[in-house]
Amino acid sequence: MLRRTRFTGRERSVPARLSFRACQPHERLETVPLIICAPNVLTAEELGALRNELAGISFIDGATTAGWSAREVKRNLQIPIDSKGYGRLAQVVRSAFLRNAMLQAAILPAAMTQPLFNRYEVGMEYGPHVDAALMGEFGEKVRSDVAITVFLADPRSYDGGELVVHTHGMACEFKLEAGAAIAYPANTLHHVRPVTRGVRHAAVIWVQSQVRDAEKRELLWDLDNAKRQIFGREGKSATFDAVSRSHANLLRMWADV
Repeated sequence: MLRRTRFTGRERSVPARLSFRACQPHERLETVPLIICAPNVLTAEELGALRNELAGISFIDGATTAGWSAREVKRNLQIPIDSKGYGRLAQVVRSAFLRNAMLQAAILPAAMTQPLFNRYEVGMEYGPHVDAALMGEFGEKVRSDVAITVFLADPRSYDGGELVVHTHGMACEFKLEAGAAIAYPANTLHHVRPVTRGVRHAAVIWVQSQVRDAEKRELLWDLDNAKRQIFGREGKSATFDAVSRSHANLLRMWADV
């Protein structure tokens, strides 16, 4: 039986790892992939600039960049990377991602694709699919370990359009505030529900991590959080040093750089 959990991005007011445990206390943490919801990745000024740019730019059929099977279920619009104004849009999103300490700590990025900007009008959707394992042009390939969606539209301005991530017999829905981002394993089956009112805008990037294995990244993320909490509570104690040493040595053992 497929169970469904819905997140709106308003459940928590502070940056936090958002997992099924937040809404399903009976779920075992080890069955949950590392999914991060980061609020306020974009500033209000950046969000306004992006929206102004999007209002005057041309979109094309999104199926042009989908693989042969995903093309059958991809019904949206996107901005060509060679279009006028794309460079400014991409730089804003790229810079916002690179300065976000939460996403950097959780993902441990080694490389990333150019952002893809999409638009869903009424009736548009992206059916169930798994992202391509490798992204980018020949000679500049990026292994897609993590997918990141940055929400650009006010969630109250459109109906539908939820990002649904399928994992371990569950479907978890995300519809976040404008400027927030979700990062989730790119190897999961996921889809975007049909938009039934308004317009959904978002930016998507794919990231190759320094640590390929998602479970290892999750352990490192948990240790990093524990280390910071211990330091905040008791400073540079013996416990902090022990956890910090384990975190550093595991990263040294697992990192592919």
